[in-house]
Amino acid sequence: MDDPPSTPATYTPTARTTGSRARERLTYDRESVHAILDAGYLCHLGFVRDGAPVVLPTLYARVGERLYVHGSTGSRPLREAGRNDAGVPVCVTVTHLDGLVLAKSAFHHSVNYRSVVAHGLAHQVTDQEERLLALDAIVENAVPGRADDSRRANPKELAATAVVRLDLEEVSVKSRTGGPNDEPEDLGLPYWSGVLPVSTVHGAPIPAGDLSPDIPLPGYLTAR
Repeated sequence: MDDPPSTPATYTPTARTTGSRARERLTYDRESVHAILDAGYLCHLGFVRDGAPVVLPTLYARVGERLYVHGSTGSRPLREAGRNDAGVPVCVTVTHLDGLVLAKSAFHHSVNYRSVVAHGLAHQVTDQEERLLALDAIVENAVPGRADDSRRANPKELAATAVVRLDLEEVSVKSRTGGPNDEPEDLGLPYWSGVLPVSTVHGAPIPAGDLSPDIPLPGYLTAR
């Protein structure tokens, strides 16, 4: 879904999206937010339960200026989002680890990364058409091509599945690139320094034990 031409190039900073440290690594660029979100499919959903913080990993997808997260109807935040018309306060984070930064000193060791943090009110999606769109998007975001190559949820399964929506409004990006920032007096120390790149790699697909030998490996898996 393309953003309308009038969409601002940046998100508006708020008290919750303004960092207190390393502000030079912080941006509100909309294109960067979308790129980081679209490059992943696993997020961490944070909320408060009985006065204590809870963070859960789950799959997500971005559709325009909305994030969709799915789970069981028995999930506490998803269930509360359905009961509360005003929405449930949440924080969603997505992080990509790009490298381990090894400095001369232990103090200056770091990581290269890209991360998005989104704050807002989560609302349960009740419109049937939007729910189906969101569920297709979540499957497609994880494995492009898979949504049309699997049976979609039947009414019983849909009844057991909750989908929540978070509008992208309070959003920020934080990232780090480059090598170690060693102290000048440490540069002569006899220790290796540099960056150990980190990346996610998909292995060879493993067929299910009961898969018919007549079903070939889909092209969207061989292309990964």
